[in-house]
Amino acid sequence: MTNNTNILKNLFSNQVPIKLTNTISRQKETFIPINSNKVTIYCCGVTVYDLCHLGHARSYIVWDVLRRYLIWQGYEVTYVQNFTDIDDKIIERASKEDCSMEEVSNKNIVAFQEDMNKLNILPADKMPRATKCLDSIREMIEELVENDHAYAIDGNVYFDVKNYKNYGKLSGRNLDQQQLNAEGRITKDQTSNKKNVFDFALWKKSKKDEPSFSSPWGAGRPGWHIECSAMVKKELGETIDIHLGGGDLIFPHHENEIAQSEAVNNKELANYWLHNGMVNVGGKKMSKSLGNFTTIRSLLNSGVSPMTLRLFILQAHYRKPIDFTKEAIDAAASGWKKINEALNLGITYNFSKSSEPSFEPKNTEKDSKKFIYSEELIGLRTDFIFALNDDLNTSSGLAIIFQLAKSIRSLANKIEPNSIEKLTKCEKQQIKQQWALLEELTESIGFKAEKIERASQAFADEEKILSYINERKLAKENHDFQQADKIRDLLGTMGIELIDKPGGATDWIKK
Repeated sequence: MTNNTNILKNLFSNQVPIKLTNTISRQKETFIPINSNKVTIYCCGVTVYDLCHLGHARSYIVWDVLRRYLIWQGYEVTYVQNFTDIDDKIIERASKEDCSMEEVSNKNIVAFQEDMNKLNILPADKMPRATKCLDSIREMIEELVENDHAYAIDGNVYFDVKNYKNYGKLSGRNLDQQQLNAEGRITKDQTSNKKNVFDFALWKKSKKDEPSFSSPWGAGRPGWHIECSAMVKKELGETIDIHLGGGDLIFPHHENEIAQSEAVNNKELANYWLHNGMVNVGGKKMSKSLGNFTTIRSLLNSGVSPMTLRLFILQAHYRKPIDFTKEAIDAAASGWKKINEALNLGITYNFSKSSEPSFEPKNTEKDSKKFIYSEELIGLRTDFIFALNDDLNTSSGLAIIFQLAKSIRSLANKIEPNSIEKLTKCEKQQIKQQWALLEELTESIGFKAEKIERASQAFADEEKILSYINERKLAKENHDFQQADKIRDLLGTMGIELIDKPGGATDWIKK
């Protein structure tokens, strides 16, 4: 393949459409935003009664990648994600901790933001809270009552499911097949006055000593589903491009959102519905009752790095279930170490973005500071775009990142500390271009280099380490490889990793 062919291939990649699997059509569809290069996205957020868990990590890392990739492809993205701060679980936690519902919510919102920051997840452009959107919520409920899609009984307001003909279009469920326990967060004592068991609460009458808010139907609080419908409309409009969430939200939450919003607006709520698969632990569904429930915070505190967790999640396709095991995390840690070492090489030798990459021959003064990616790198970049355009295929995209990292680490083995000048001019150009592309691609899906601390910075007895290395070198020269391996293992127990280089030199870093 000629360089010109690869240039044309890269230019053609910009015309290849992004395709996403739309839950509502159950097909992979070409993504076409409502307004040219502007994209509106709503992601269902957390109920802030506790710390976030691995399921949240998967969902928000995956959708962070979607958002970052769209931005990298030139779209202007407005991303909204809510906080549910009115809920039975929050009320129960407040009672248990002898504090207010607001205190529980505020504490866990701060914890959420800390966890997301550690995972390098971009903060949403807007993060509305249910308690701050009550006017919009009450207004939408009033409209639903007025147009006979909802009814009020004894301080409660319910959506009349059978009066909405399109109910079930997202989940594919038939009302006749539904069970009472599948209707969301309606408690048994709230069902007696409903027209039918499938109707769901828009407004709940407050119980004694519960936090409550005023409304035309009496003191109470909004149901779970209505808050998202109201927030979408308030923050993004009647129809948005993409609505996101975990697969467990398809029914009833997203089904009910669609019914509420479209009954009021007479328009599609979202053109594309995307849902990520669930997280299993050791082959079983993650749940507190099974004792396999893991929070993001506890996992990171155990020594798993944030980028290792991101890599573990992105190695599987977002729509498929993923199984969390020690072996899988260890494999991800090993993989991230290779990528991170390659990224750190550019930091060590101060490769900068002062020379920006180009994909076409330089022909203007403006392009004078650009370098032309090699034929191979143009092809790799293009393959990465093809992979991500195909329903966010991060697994195939990561294969390209690993290929780049391997090549960079191979070249790096020729470099002694602080002696990049030993490389030929061609090798210097090659490694700088490879690193520039590696940085570009990893940034586009949210990876960032983590500092590698050299052992010499952490251990005062450097002479002892060097003495062991010299002893090992002599053992190898005497063909006593068993002794050489023992010394390597001994240094390993001290937290030292040896890196053998061509010519017999050995470098070392802290693990």
